[in-house]
Amino acid sequence: MSTGPASYAELEVTRVREEADGVVGLTLTDPLGGELPAWEPGAHAEVVLPNGLVRHYSLCSDPTDRRRWRVAVLREAAGRGGSAFVHDELRPGTKVRARLPRQGFAFGADGPVLFIAGGIGITPLLPMMRAAEGAGIAWRLVYLGRSRARMAFLGEIAALHSAAGGGGRVTVHASGESGPFDLVGLIDGLAAGETVYACGPERLLAALEEHPVLAAEPGRLRTERFAPGNGAPPGPGPQDRAFMVETSDGTEVLVPPGVSILDALDAAGFRTLSSCRSGTCGTCETPVLAGVPDHRDSLLTDDERAAGETMMLCVSRCSGERLVLDL
Repeated sequence: MSTGPASYAELEVTRVREEADGVVGLTLTDPLGGELPAWEPGAHAEVVLPNGLVRHYSLCSDPTDRRRWRVAVLREAAGRGGSAFVHDELRPGTKVRARLPRQGFAFGADGPVLFIAGGIGITPLLPMMRAAEGAGIAWRLVYLGRSRARMAFLGEIAALHSAAGGGGRVTVHASGESGPFDLVGLIDGLAAGETVYACGPERLLAALEEHPVLAAEPGRLRTERFAPGNGAPPGPGPQDRAFMVETSDGTEVLVPPGVSILDALDAAGFRTLSSCRSGTCGTCETPVLAGVPDHRDSLLTDDERAAGETMMLCVSRCSGERLVLDL
């Protein structure tokens, strides 16, 4: 496997498959036939598309298969161009650059698990379901969507359900066919010690976080977001004060009110990779050498925030007058 700057590898798209209406699956392999980096359920691949856009996609293949990665991409009509490019331009033989970023949604359950997927949120949960089954952990899945035609991997889920012995472990609910799903009733009926892993739209995750059962035991619910959570601090605003950022070579860049560190660095000529610009993907995570960050992302844990060793440049700011960054 050939690697380039910033531990990126050149990969080749070897398969493009429609997994559902508006969802395309991509298989990525090493053009030289080598093994790809190991990963665990919940991991993302950070992909640099041929047009320069950087996007994060959950790996939804088998972690034991080191020869290929699989991701699935939903076409987003209101997106910023990445999903449209994937759907319209990527073909077998296309080269992309990719790397594994930080693991922000690790699977670590040792007791019964309830997986809740909303739409494309099924992708990080698929490997978790396989891992739970392989470890002999009792699991069940509630997969929510508007229509079955737009819900990816139903065939794989049915096969996994069948291999696990059936028994009502999987519930697929299409609201366009069956009406709203009783999420409150689902959580009211959690088994003792059952952990919830959820991924999907913000309204789904917010509803889970607000449920009294899960709110009373925060560690019982583990989520991955596509967008900043309702409780995430706001990004840069005009009320913020200016501060100075110093790079590791001594260059100083003033960050004015209402301007992100990322934009200030870009204006000063620093090439800093970014993707979501909302503090949710981790592409712009940067080591902090000195100073105290004002964390405004939705990704770092409380312990990571307290340590202050890294920060997300797209939304976070400085609690003092100066930050020194490893750039």
